[in-house]
Amino acid sequence: MPILKKNKPIFLADDTITQPDLHELSNWILAGNRLTKASQTIAFEEEFREWMGSRHAIFTNSGSSSNLLMIYALKEAGALRNLKVIAPAVSWVTTVSPLMQFGFDISLCDSDPVNLGLDLNHLEYLCKTERPSLLILVHVLGHANHLDQIKEICMRWDVHLIEDSCEALGSTSGGKKLGSHGLAGSFSFYYGHHISTIEGGMVVTDDDELHQIMLSLRSHGWSRDLSKEKRNNLTSENNIDEFRNLYTFYYPGFNLRSTDLQAFIGRTQLKKLNKIVACRERNFGLYKASLSDYFIQESPTETLSSFAYGTFVKNRLEVFNKLKAEQIECRPLICGNIGRHPFWTRVNGHCDLKNADIVHDYGIYLPNHHNMLPSDVERVAEVFSSIAQPFILDSK
Repeated sequence: MPILKKNKPIFLADDTITQPDLHELSNWILAGNRLTKASQTIAFEEEFREWMGSRHAIFTNSGSSSNLLMIYALKEAGALRNLKVIAPAVSWVTTVSPLMQFGFDISLCDSDPVNLGLDLNHLEYLCKTERPSLLILVHVLGHANHLDQIKEICMRWDVHLIEDSCEALGSTSGGKKLGSHGLAGSFSFYYGHHISTIEGGMVVTDDDELHQIMLSLRSHGWSRDLSKEKRNNLTSENNIDEFRNLYTFYYPGFNLRSTDLQAFIGRTQLKKLNKIVACRERNFGLYKASLSDYFIQESPTETLSSFAYGTFVKNRLEVFNKLKAEQIECRPLICGNIGRHPFWTRVNGHCDLKNADIVHDYGIYLPNHHNMLPSDVERVAEVFSSIAQPFILDSK
């Protein structure tokens, strides 16, 4: 009797750190190099900054810490005329939770029915009625928001723009990489993201003063990592002598540092990032061609570093169980409407928003990573479409 060959599992994420990468890392460790934050971190920041086309980059211990760092740095810099902020309802807990932790008055913005970023009409309304000083946006699954219109709204209402680009590493719009359009942008290098440093993240900015404040806040609030000019100014202004200098704290800082071990991995990962982006973009195109009867996320994105393939189905639980039986991972589309999660509702009550609620109730996303072959995409699409009942989001 012939033995039936089982299909291989298809996961939401797969290794970007290969065996040769680990051997290279092992040799570096065994050579006796310093593992805590040192020269590898500086080199990784420089290479990432150059890859992004940004003036500065700050390596952190996670994408979540990157969000926390850039938000608190703006507060410490005195850049905000008030503590009112707009955040996307379709986002992630650590896009929003630092704002809660730092005492911001948060308005959640509904999602665009096509790119799943910010709904422009709702954003305009919130700017008009709430008069916020800050907007953080998320590029959902790697797709750009309507950046030109959002920038115009921010300029008109005097709102600072920052970007949570943790799902969009390598995507471009308007000739620039996502994450470099606002005052600062964050990235994640967690296992499930485009590249991995095991845990880690990055903030990019073109603002010199904000960069210096973030460097200090990342490491306790001291001045050790700052430019010579900034360090001398702080010691002079505060009358700090040489003996006390290394143990004087100028900001109420954190410890958000990563390590040189992880920076070494990051430098290796960066060398393969362009190929990873190309594979993810190819896979998105294959999904789009196979699943034309379902919702297709569209955006003004020139290079699409697709994080996953998002769609909407009426029978989501049934689809989940079918895919699971076929050893194919899937999950809710990010986490739906953040305004319906317990951490938010316990403090603010339910935040009902038309499009974000549809994402919450019907959204599902399918795997996309650089190790998926075209045949893997074909198999996922075939199993998915064999049972999924499409829910079409009204784009009017």
